[in-house]
Amino acid sequence: MQTLKTIRITRQMMALTREQGKTIGFVPTMGALHEGHLSLIRAARKDCDTVVVSIFVNPTQFSANEDFSKYPRDLEKDRLLLEREGVDYLFCPEAAEVYPMTDMVKLCAPQALSSVMCGKFRLGHFDGVLQVCAKLFNIITPNKVYFGQKDYQQAVIVKRLISDLDFGIEMKICPTVREVDGLAMSSRNVYLKGEDRVKALFLSKVLFKIKDAFKKGERDVEKIKKQGRNEESEENEENEEGGEGVEVQYFDIRSADDLSEMSFIDKKAVCALAVTVGDVRLIDNVILDPNELS
Repeated sequence: MQTLKTIRITRQMMALTREQGKTIGFVPTMGALHEGHLSLIRAARKDCDTVVVSIFVNPTQFSANEDFSKYPRDLEKDRLLLEREGVDYLFCPEAAEVYPMTDMVKLCAPQALSSVMCGKFRLGHFDGVLQVCAKLFNIITPNKVYFGQKDYQQAVIVKRLISDLDFGIEMKICPTVREVDGLAMSSRNVYLKGEDRVKALFLSKVLFKIKDAFKKGERDVEKIKKQGRNEESEENEENEEGGEGVEVQYFDIRSADDLSEMSFIDKKAVCALAVTVGDVRLIDNVILDPNELS
């Protein structure tokens, strides 16, 4: 595996790869790699001749009160994992390489996609995601790019970026990878200590119950949301004597295609949940698709 730190050299290596007739699969990450990331890499390896992974904790997608400075970083551990997976290139630039000026051109995510769900609570977050993705796509020029379902809203917005700006990249959204107990894998899980790790199971517990109700025929969005609210009340009643419980930031059901509101699930939908456990913010979702049941 070759480690690349500059845009100039990376572009040269990608140009050489394309000249050799090889396809490029790209997995953008912020490091602190886990099995979820590795599943994306394996999908890229299956599809493409050359696999490129980026590790870059992007400052433009963090607001002032978020965890940019303490976001988990372990480049040497990540490098070993990537080598074991047979990754061809690791692109891990410094922030000054990616953002040489403070007043660079920025992109704005469509309001219909970015003002709901996570976007209501992380103002400007998706603008920063689009900015770094556009730069990475221009540097790597991949044939295919791989994102995880756990960050579903992000994936929908990046897919729109690829389409609107004519990048000509095929995007693949891969299934969420979970721990044995159901918790969706996330780099932020390392923050969960003691009882908070147990409380974090609230996300998958609620979502799995929603999925089960959907499979049994429930399609009314308000009834499903009510069930989610009841689960929250029960969870916090159980935690009353054990300190702080789980604070739900949002629980929403929207069209899987464009994140528009739904009152009845007659097409593919995403049921998404964001919570804080202690001072750790976690997200998760499940897909509710009537066509999968037919």
